[in-house]
Parts: sequence; structure tokens; C-alpha cells
Amino acid sequence: MKKAQKTAADQKTIAHLPAGTRTALGKQGAAVAQRKRTGGASPKTWAELYEIARQRDLPGRSKMGRDELARKLGEK
Repeated sequence: MKKAQKTAADQKTIAHLPAGTRTALGKQGAAVAQRKRTGGASPKTWAELYEIARQRDLPGRSKMGRDELARKLGEK
């Protein structure tokens, strides 16, 4: 997923990506938007969770996804 996001950012478009990748990126974006709309005190994005993991010196954090970071940090 990160490779697809980087490719899209480099090309400034997702039009040339496979349909499955576009769908996955759209669902991921919609999920983030939903979490932001509902609010909440705990951080929800991967970047926010990664920053907390960095501050806590959590080993292996760079290879973890958002859900795994949330589980390890007790955010879910």
C-alpha cells in the first residue's frame, strides 16, 4: 500500500494505478476521514501512532501497520 501511495504522490494522480489499488486507497482514505469526523481523544493515524511509538522506543515500529501499532500501544 505504501508503494502505491508513493507512486500516486510522485505522479500526482491515481488514475494510472490498477483498479484494486485505487479501491484500496479510497477505502483507506474514507476510513481515516470517518475516524477524524467521529473525533476522539486517542490518535488515529499511522503517523500519530508512530510518533508515540518512537517516544516510547517501541522496537520494530517502522515495520508495523496502523492496526498493529495501535494494538502494541494499547490504543484499540
